[in-house]
Formats: sequence, structure tokens, C-alpha cells
Amino acid sequence: MPAPAPESGQDENAPRLQILAQYVRDLSFENPGAPNFRLPEGEQPEMKISISVDVRESQGDNKISEVGLKINATLAHKDAKLFIAEMDYTGLVQLENIPEDNKRPILLVEVPRQLFPFARKILHDVTRDGGWPPVLLDPIDFMQLYRAEQEKKAKEQNSQALPDLPNV
Repeated sequence: MPAPAPESGQDENAPRLQILAQYVRDLSFENPGAPNFRLPEGEQPEMKISISVDVRESQGDNKISEVGLKINATLAHKDAKLFIAEMDYTGLVQLENIPEDNKRPILLVEVPRQLFPFARKILHDVTRDGGWPPVLLDPIDFMQLYRAEQEKKAKEQNSQALPDLPNV
């Protein structure tokens, strides 16, 4: 699908991010705790949430990339899984006139930030429709996640760059 022509007054060489499509790539909701599970009075189940971003960048002149926001939510009580929700919410993104060193941060920070509210709503609805209180995800600081990943990569590179010294 061709990008719309720039409006008059817009610079054709201006950096541009366009989300061409967004969709649920994969969604799974397992509900082994329904309908008979009752928590003992005064006890609370444990909610575990994990979020990751996966980018598949286009090759060559095709400027379209795929950004997947993966969210896993598990509610458990002791050893019993009450529900497991897994979702991969994906956006097709076109970047134009963006310097190469800025593309990864845009794909790993800005695009997930724009996709997140839609994925959050789907997870909310799925858990509510499964008979549980809806999962209400707090906003995510994708810049913090990006920086943590960069630090992890830097540490890995530094540990690989250091030669093994003989024991003396």
C-alpha cells in the first residue's frame, strides 16, 4: 500500500513513521481455574506479567518492519494456574528518511508505545470475559526497557572482549 503524498508545506525529506497496520498475530487464553476455583478467605493469587518487544526489520529498499509486542499474564494460587494469557500484538511500520542509528530506538521504543494501549485493551477484555477481574496493565516505559537491553548487550560484549588470564 503506497504511503499518502505529503501535504503541502511538508518536507518530502522529513523523517516519518507510519503504522500501516496493527493486528493480533497470536492470542491464547487458557482458563484451567474456571469455573470452580474459590480462593480461601484472606489469600490472594499471584499475578505474573512479562512484556517483550520483537522487531523484524525489512531488508533492502523495503522500508517496512514488523514490531511485535508480546505480553504474557499468568494468575496462580500456590501450584494451581488460574489463567494464562499470551498475546503477540503486531504492527507493520514504515520508516522514511530516518538515520540508520535512530531506527532501532524508534522500532523498540516509539512503536511499542503506540501499540501498547490497543494490546492492553485486548488483554483487559480477554481476562474479564474469562470470568476473572480484568488485568489492568500500568503504562510501560519502553525507553527504560530499551536502555536495560542496551546495557545487557554492552556487558556481554565486554565480557567476551576480555581475554582469559591464566591463574597465577
